[in-house]
Amino acid sequence: MRKITLIAFVLFLGIINSQAQVSVSPGIRGGLNLSNFTNFGNSDPKSDFYAGGFVAIRFNKYFTLQPELTYSRQGAEVRAYRDGGFGPMQTVKYNLNYLSLGAVAKFHIGGKGFHILAGPSLDIKTDDNFPEYDYNPTGADFSLVAGLGYSLPNGLTFEARFKQGIIDIYGYNDLDSDYYYDDIILNEVFQIGISYTFKVR
Repeated sequence: MRKITLIAFVLFLGIINSQAQVSVSPGIRGGLNLSNFTNFGNSDPKSDFYAGGFVAIRFNKYFTLQPELTYSRQGAEVRAYRDGGFGPMQTVKYNLNYLSLGAVAKFHIGGKGFHILAGPSLDIKTDDNFPEYDYNPTGADFSLVAGLGYSLPNGLTFEARFKQGIIDIYGYNDLDSDYYYDDIILNEVFQIGISYTFKVR
């Protein structure tokens, strides 16, 4: 009985060990941003790009943790007056660009190519083109990311993500007596792109 128990225990450890082989692989990613601001007057989505790199930490066939470093060009197209409010109306592209430090958790459905993902992102502003007479956007944002994708055996992955900022880009707070929730201006970004994970032997 003891031999049977010992053999079963060794087999169990072997199965657990085989399922827990962690692989670490670097990769690159990039694609299209369709970004906008909430509660920002007559704004429309602005198309631009994102590009960056990541490290895919695959714990098993069902779960991957992916730290990411991404340059993300965001903003919106806004109907605004020229020349500090004294000129005619025109469509202006407001650029608000970030260096994003993120970490997404990927859950591979059935251990196959399809996956869902979610995670946080700390976005550090690199630059913007907001007019000098306008408010100066805050230097950082915190975002939540969710999406889905499909990975091919050759390392290519196709993904669609939605990125929602949760910090007012103008840094207001509810202590202002004339400030309401509908005045909060947040980043919203829809991303569609491709990535490639390098195979590390």
